[in-house]
Amino acid sequence: MPASTRHHRALAVFVHCLGILAAVPALPAAAPEAAAAPRPAAVTTPPAAPPPRAAPPPTTGPTAVGPAMAVAVAARATSAEPTPPSAPPAVAPPSRAPAPAPPPPVTVAVAPESSPAPRYRIHVRNVGNSPVDTTVRQELPSGSSATAISAGGQSSRSGGSRAEVTWRLRLPAHSSTTLGTALTATAPGQPLTAPACAFTSDGTRPYDCATATWRAAGAAPAAEVTEAPPWRRYPVLLAGLGILLLISAVVVWVWRRRRGRGGRRVTAAALADGATDGGHGTIYPRPATPSPSRRRRTPPVWLLVGAAAVVLAGVVGTAGWTATRQVSSIDTQKQPTSGAWRGTGVAGPMGMPLRESAFEFTVYRMTCGAAGSAATAPGASAPPPGARSCQATVGVRNLTGAQQPWHGQLQRAYLPGNRWVSTDEPATRAANLGRDVFANPVAAGSRVVLPLVFTVDGQDPPRQLELRSGVFSAGVRVQMP
Repeated sequence: MPASTRHHRALAVFVHCLGILAAVPALPAAAPEAAAAPRPAAVTTPPAAPPPRAAPPPTTGPTAVGPAMAVAVAARATSAEPTPPSAPPAVAPPSRAPAPAPPPPVTVAVAPESSPAPRYRIHVRNVGNSPVDTTVRQELPSGSSATAISAGGQSSRSGGSRAEVTWRLRLPAHSSTTLGTALTATAPGQPLTAPACAFTSDGTRPYDCATATWRAAGAAPAAEVTEAPPWRRYPVLLAGLGILLLISAVVVWVWRRRRGRGGRRVTAAALADGATDGGHGTIYPRPATPSPSRRRRTPPVWLLVGAAAVVLAGVVGTAGWTATRQVSSIDTQKQPTSGAWRGTGVAGPMGMPLRESAFEFTVYRMTCGAAGSAATAPGASAPPPGARSCQATVGVRNLTGAQQPWHGQLQRAYLPGNRWVSTDEPATRAANLGRDVFANPVAAGSRVVLPLVFTVDGQDPPRQLELRSGVFSAGVRVQMP
């Protein structure tokens, strides 16, 4: 074979191999069955060294590369390339709802008894699979004291200002016990509210709380203030009297006008009748004369003046009565609420559930330490000298059908002199075993009982707590004893 022919054939084979290598990336990398199989995980350990291979036999001339070898080389090159990362999804994954808090191992229920004196039954139950040591405390209303306590209970003072009854119990797994107290009534027939809580063995972190209000046996419930019927309201009576006087005046004016027309009509009929005058002659009708133009009669002046006076008196009376009612309904003792645009502010004593736009708040307990008891929480600035910590045990129930966030800066404790402080969030996190209770929203329909810590100065405890779910909520105000 001539040399030129061999060179042309080798060049043709080389060009043919280049075309195959260029077309390989467009072909499917594997069969459908292989593509459906999951890709094995990447191996982090270095692969073992391949066994030694025999050297290829030497060639004396140009090597002809076949199509099969070109495809194998291209496949090996393709498998050696790193896998590109997958593209991000077109739609962001939905945010996960906060996981509900696990149920407490101890539950509490309080029920009043129908008795002449205030009596309560406290049901404490261990729903866990292991024994639990717990401390049960019942807050007594202001001015009352315990006259009878079930076995093991002791009466003491909570923070030096409020009486309480304490039990230390050890509950076996899936067991329950019933505690009882009898109190002195502060006033005959006055309802009394006494909440109770189960705490950990050291008495700092609450498991669960409940509340109940005792009413005297046979006592009628407090009368609800209802609005008077329309016919007993002063503006309606004044307006009705004015309308009645106006209608009476119109009737009198119409009656007098019709009476005058009737007399003139009789005189005209007698003149136009042509009757004889006792046989002395005929009374001929007078020649037609143009009748003078008569002015249209208008209501008398006294009627217009009287109607205007009645209307004016009704308007002035209604405006004065409405303004008096609005002024008398203003509560001068109510604390200001920043941006309270939704709902109506509700106030009540400690232990009573109070509902606002989204949450139902119940303050079960409030205790304050001695001056200088405020500790420095991790990551927080040092409290001022003489400051003390006041811890409130608060129950929060989400009454809406969606999760609701809330913020620590919106929960306030009001001090004497119209001063207030917000929740000490680092101290509150430490009281909740490092859990930030404001980080996650409250799940729909759920209820949590947790401590809130306020760092205050001075010797006087907080007089009022203001709790709210959002900045545009009116919130609730709880009066401290």
